[in-house]
Amino acid sequence: MIKALIIDDEDWAIQVLNRLLKRYFPEITEIQLASGPEEGLVLLESFKPNLLFLDVEMPDMNGFDVLNALPQRPFDVIFTTAYNQYAIQAIKFSALDYLLKPIDLQELQLAVDRFKEKQQSNPVRDSLYDNLINNLKEGNVNHFKLAIPTQQGTTFYRPAEIIRCEGDRNYTHFHLTGNRNILSSLTLKNYEDLLADHGFLRVHKSHLINLNYVKSYSNAGTILLSDQSEVEVARRRRNEVWQILKS
Repeated sequence: MIKALIIDDEDWAIQVLNRLLKRYFPEITEIQLASGPEEGLVLLESFKPNLLFLDVEMPDMNGFDVLNALPQRPFDVIFTTAYNQYAIQAIKFSALDYLLKPIDLQELQLAVDRFKEKQQSNPVRDSLYDNLINNLKEGNVNHFKLAIPTQQGTTFYRPAEIIRCEGDRNYTHFHLTGNRNILSSLTLKNYEDLLADHGFLRVHKSHLINLNYVKSYSNAGTILLSDQSEVEVARRRRNEVWQILKS
């Protein structure tokens, strides 16, 4: 049994999402609607949802302000947005979920499925929400901290602290400055997408590197990084990688 709350200042957006949830998601047994942040804050206290669909762009008080106003957040959030690249980047870096408006049924299904998986793993949410709010306060995407889930919990690092990432099946080894290493429970592909705009380049199926730490590139097709590690460049990518390094 799942209780869901929708907070959005646009009535059409509320009604569309409400109809989709009622028609296609029988596991969501109770749904409440709030036409703005103030009403939403009241319902969060009285209704106590398991899942919150929270609009990012609202007047006077946006979705992030709503989260920041809460002393406790015992629910999962799926953000909804008409497309705010800065906000989306902050949400992704904090390992949180979002949907673009107008909401696509297939994307909604995937988001609800991810929510149900999280419920089974009993995640620690507050650190992710705090990281999101801190990232938004930074005002610069280059200063965002990336949430990295590990078996010991979630850690947070800026892209500038990451020298390279090495894929190992469904895991990713992070090699950080200061001779630090951590193992993430997400795939290398996941981090390639997140870090592509932060100076990272996939040079091999198993290697994602931070270009700021490249020291040299050999004729044999290997890259030497500042931590003295050598990374193989895939043969089919060598010319492309060389052109990028030259520029």
